[in-house]
Amino acid sequence: MELSTGQASAAMLEENLSAWLFSNFHHKDPISDKILAIPPSATNSRPWLYLLRQDESAEKLVHIIEDNILDHLPGRKRIYKSRQQFLSHLKEMAAGLEKVACHYSPELPAISHLDHGTAEMLERCGFSLAPASTLIHRLLGGLDQTEIESHLRAADHLYDIVAEVWKRLRKEMRSGAPIWETTVQGWIMGMFEELELITDSPPIVALGENSANPHYSPGDGAAERGAALSAGAVLLFDLWAKEKAPGSVYADISWVGILDTRVPKKEETVFGTVVKARDLAVTFIAQSLAAGQSLSGEQVDREVRAFLEDSGYGEAVKTRTGHGIDQEVHGFGANLDSIEFPDSRLLLEGSCFSVEPGIYLDDFGMRSEINVYISGGKPIVSGKKLQFELLRF
Repeated sequence: MELSTGQASAAMLEENLSAWLFSNFHHKDPISDKILAIPPSATNSRPWLYLLRQDESAEKLVHIIEDNILDHLPGRKRIYKSRQQFLSHLKEMAAGLEKVACHYSPELPAISHLDHGTAEMLERCGFSLAPASTLIHRLLGGLDQTEIESHLRAADHLYDIVAEVWKRLRKEMRSGAPIWETTVQGWIMGMFEELELITDSPPIVALGENSANPHYSPGDGAAERGAALSAGAVLLFDLWAKEKAPGSVYADISWVGILDTRVPKKEETVFGTVVKARDLAVTFIAQSLAAGQSLSGEQVDREVRAFLEDSGYGEAVKTRTGHGIDQEVHGFGANLDSIEFPDSRLLLEGSCFSVEPGIYLDDFGMRSEINVYISGGKPIVSGKKLQFELLRF
């Protein structure tokens, strides 16, 4: 992405921050590289820092042998060649600043890249550090209209793929030919290629007990085919992909079916509860925003979790309710999470996230995953017709 100093300045003003401090060494911080457009091929054998102030003025601190790594960015350049010079520059840069955002967070490890030693050094040089989690959310976690359209196209494709896979499964299983979890994975990956979609890893296709593992994988070895599909079993799909064009945004959905013509009562009850929890989340967000109430991902997760616990499935809830979605499938924006990595960041205009409550029992698991984005102060569900009943033959 291209850094918008105006957008960053507005975000700092909103969060009452004096500046935003980016830094990197051996490309350890992918967020700094992403926001500042530092390519992975750039040599980064010496630490660099980029200080962007709320008034949009900026300073760069770079080593003499890598002094051009930040040349594409605005601001005064400071060059060091010794540790003493490095520290001296930092002390001058810190002068007059109050709270300065850095890439660390006590609650959110996915965006916490500033190591403890560097944080101590910065504080000794006069910086008063604060987490940059809300700034990252505002710059990377909020979709513009072009990104929303990319997300919507990807979502429509995923819904079509699920329908096509189930249609093919019905036909193939009636023929009596053996079908494995990885067979179905291959079908989905082939459709991704035909539709010019890309993904960071293969979809989840989980049968029976395997569906009780939220992140199940049959393995990567050539001989590992996973479970053979059998009549009457639960089959869970979880697939995520985006268009190949740069700047495209992911969609990420889950559907569940029964490999039979009828649905057992237990499975029907569990899935019905999951659907109610899913829709409760969307309704809760809609009502809160309509009432003018700020709402965090943490609050949404608590609401959904309480419903599942009251329904008698508290011990079977293994995951948070949802995660941010952007150019990464597990994105940089607010997660719907109150228990794993509690996320107090607000669901703002442009926020995009999954809603995927799940119930994971010993013999099977079920979740219904949809994607939601905030537009015009309302939650909009992306994709085609939602799943309200288990798929069946």
